[in-house]
Amino acid sequence: MILLWKLLLLLLLLGGSQVASSTSVLEEIEQHLKRINRPPVKTIESPDGDIIDCILIQHQPAFDHPGLRGSTAKACLLLSFTLTEMKTFDESRPVSHQHRLQSLEQRSFQLWQQHGRCPSGTIPQRRTTTKDILRFGGSARKYGRKSHRSAHHRKFNSSFIPPGANGVSMSHEHAIAYVQGGEYYGARASINVWNPAVEGNSEFSLSQVWILSGSIGNSIEAGWQVFPGMYGDQYPRLFIYWTSDSYQATGCYNLLCSGFVQTSTEILIGGAIAPSSSSDGTQYDISILIWKDPQEGNWWLEYGDRIVGYWPAFLFTELASSASVVEWGGEVVNTRPQGKHTSTKMGSGMYADAGFSRASYFRDLRVVNERNSLQLPSNLQTYAAHPNCYNIIQGIDKMWGSFFYYGGPGNSPNCP
Repeated sequence: MILLWKLLLLLLLLGGSQVASSTSVLEEIEQHLKRINRPPVKTIESPDGDIIDCILIQHQPAFDHPGLRGSTAKACLLLSFTLTEMKTFDESRPVSHQHRLQSLEQRSFQLWQQHGRCPSGTIPQRRTTTKDILRFGGSARKYGRKSHRSAHHRKFNSSFIPPGANGVSMSHEHAIAYVQGGEYYGARASINVWNPAVEGNSEFSLSQVWILSGSIGNSIEAGWQVFPGMYGDQYPRLFIYWTSDSYQATGCYNLLCSGFVQTSTEILIGGAIAPSSSSDGTQYDISILIWKDPQEGNWWLEYGDRIVGYWPAFLFTELASSASVVEWGGEVVNTRPQGKHTSTKMGSGMYADAGFSRASYFRDLRVVNERNSLQLPSNLQTYAAHPNCYNIIQGIDKMWGSFFYYGGPGNSPNCP
């Protein structure tokens, strides 16, 4: 009965494909779901409709990676987060960040926590469904992965993607601030959270931090995104991504493949963030810090005042030592529906010159130097692929440090 229901759903979403072909696709999806969804200790239904499984920390997908596979690696992870070891680990945080933890306010919360928490020794995992994969394009192998043709704007050109299997041409458009040419061991920012309208499942709008290095295309990414094709709704969500080969064969979003090791019981990667900001109303932001542990060489993620987990050093080639580029800002996918620029909004959907409470912002930009200290980025530059569609204005002051406003409405008289 369940298989029949899923088959009917597949036929509806894919426009009446042949039954034999559809059955094969469903079988592939079922096998993939068994690999990525782990047996829960506890299940929580989020107000946004997500099912959150609390899974044992040693059962997470990261431990499918050959570099982490085996009981020794799992045991080391669990033992490393006793209270005694955690005190030592706190000292590996970038120096000027430690004093912030006493007064840091969690400014934007995760929606699922309204209905419960995961017990100690587990991590929260968003349950992936057949409908998720069908909505993403129907390929279990490609679910949660970026196309290598969407490789990031290494030379600051808008990345054009030729027509794919669905016949849609698209480009990735950015409005970012960046530093390059040095050796960077991490970065942080507080990112204003909005709920931008996104046009269609093939498009997204995100605001994030990029840690980049090497011609091979090593990238670590974290921030918030609205991506209906991925999640089935228009909520802003905390997300991460990594790749070591320009999105060709390695990496994925969130916990959808082996790689990122989550240690937090409290933070749901891929979870909806609420509340979000409103025009001329209350503004909310999230704090993202990524830094390289000088002792082990792993890249750690902190969300607000909560350590989320780490990307093991062995995942990367160039980033095994340091980053050569750090970027902060927004990105939108433009599929040019009906031959016009997309109306997908970036940030708040307002241009940068709208200012506070109208335009979206990044504030308190910092990079981590070779002494494991946070410092202001030097020679910060900005780039906007199509400033008539999405733009950026930077500034600096005593309260916000290094900051910028960014964003735009997409399709408009200025952006046909």
